[in-house]
Amino acid sequence: MVRQVSRIVLLDPDDRILLLHGFEPDRPTEQWWFTPGGGLEETENHEEAARRELAEETGICDVALGPVLWKRRCAFPFDGRRWEQDEWYYLGRTDRTATDTGGQTDLERRSVLGLRWWTLEELSASHETVYPTRLAELLRTLLDEGPPEAPVLLETERV
Repeated sequence: MVRQVSRIVLLDPDDRILLLHGFEPDRPTEQWWFTPGGGLEETENHEEAARRELAEETGICDVALGPVLWKRRCAFPFDGRRWEQDEWYYLGRTDRTATDTGGQTDLERRSVLGLRWWTLEELSASHETVYPTRLAELLRTLLDEGPPEAPVLLETERV
């Protein structure tokens, strides 16, 4: 079964993007950065899931949620199982940069080192693993051209 996921490309007033620093619980040296978000629960729609996940993972509730920027299919191993996901990436804007991880789930507490606001320049220069791949390039296009008229379908990623 393909898991339906909502993610947020959250930008602050200085156009910095908020990313979470994750790792494989059984192999803490396997680390990567990723956007806030997660799976839809019960009767939630994508927007409701995006807002809930952002609040749980970051403590940020005051967000202006914009259009869906990108969609992608991905598959990867994590925490002893194989995940297959359809992901929708929403644009989010906030004036709040303070975060609170108190609402994270048990799995998130076992697999997230922290959060960080990144400038485009920092993201472009980084050699760390970031998902979705090409995030720096995608963010540059977003900041230069604004949101696309319709969601852009990103390449499928399988790890």
